[in-house]
Amino acid sequence: MKRRNLLKGLGATTALSGFGAGIFDQAFASTGPDYTPSAATRALYQRAMVIDTLAVGYEWDDVEFKALKDTGYTGIQTSLNNRNFSVALDQLNQWQHRIEDNPDKMHLVEKTDDFFTAKEKGVCGVMLGFQNGRVVEDDVDNLDILYRLGTRCIQLTYNHRNLIGNGCLERVDGGLSDFGVQVVERMNELGIIVDLSHCGVKTSYDGIEFSKGAPAAFTHTMCEALVPGHVRAKTDHQLKTMSDAGGMTGINMIGYFVGPNPGPGGETNIHTYVEHIDHAVNVCGIDHVGMCTDFQVRGISTWATYENWYEPRTRVYDDRYRLRWPSWIPELDEPQRFLYVAELLRKKGYSDDAVEKILGGNWIRYFREVIG
Repeated sequence: MKRRNLLKGLGATTALSGFGAGIFDQAFASTGPDYTPSAATRALYQRAMVIDTLAVGYEWDDVEFKALKDTGYTGIQTSLNNRNFSVALDQLNQWQHRIEDNPDKMHLVEKTDDFFTAKEKGVCGVMLGFQNGRVVEDDVDNLDILYRLGTRCIQLTYNHRNLIGNGCLERVDGGLSDFGVQVVERMNELGIIVDLSHCGVKTSYDGIEFSKGAPAAFTHTMCEALVPGHVRAKTDHQLKTMSDAGGMTGINMIGYFVGPNPGPGGETNIHTYVEHIDHAVNVCGIDHVGMCTDFQVRGISTWATYENWYEPRTRVYDDRYRLRWPSWIPELDEPQRFLYVAELLRKKGYSDDAVEKILGGNWIRYFREVIG
């Protein structure tokens, strides 16, 4: 299929009847919480490229698609089952069919311009990715097959060790293996994002260092300075090392990652999340920070229970994950979450240009460099 450059840059002022237009038709009250979007914020949001670099969706039913439309997202990276190479191929095939069957809702992202195509069409661009490099198994050539089938992001490790390197829950973090270095080099050559979000400390530094053909990224993490000692957070030095190499950091919205007491009435709230954004900007610079959710587009609270969501996680993640129930931040558990954050960033003194960068402009710049 021939592709067209539908928009030539983030400065385009074309009137877009874009994806998620429904959220701009809502009658927002003139008074309300301090994150209630103003008309100026809604206008900024409608013209911005809005990217969620880890939107996890398990049931793509009418409820999820309705929530997706209401987000106003330009695009997402989603997470596929990563049990092994064979399962990965099946997952990629399923997603290709899902996107083909829903052309009025989704558009496959293989190059950066596909996000602009999605915005022009009024649908959501979908980048396919895996949260564990075990999908490569023991053969670097498997990356070529994964790439041809649409993979554009692979997290080198999840929480534990694989053939590539070590995850953040391993007792000993040995960094990248020789095989892992080969994997990173081939990912750079193909145009697959090297994601280090769940990697151990040494593996994270190695991933940044050896990703020489294109910068790596933390697609979904948070600032260790604000949650000291949290195993999933990145220190200021890690964040700065990433940005100095040209990479990106996406700030995660899961409540117990952001602070100690999320949930209705909890002290961890949308302002706590904005503090993570603000801290990351101060450390990394305004050009290297974005946002992500790391949960379903519809949110968590609408379907999750202690028994089906929290309790199973206690058998997978140890105390270093600091699991909490309820696990969500109410203001961020709604589809309009990014819009609310944009309002608070503007009230905090961020310029419209800076807010557009954080919403997704920075990811677009990064994607151009990495996936083309």
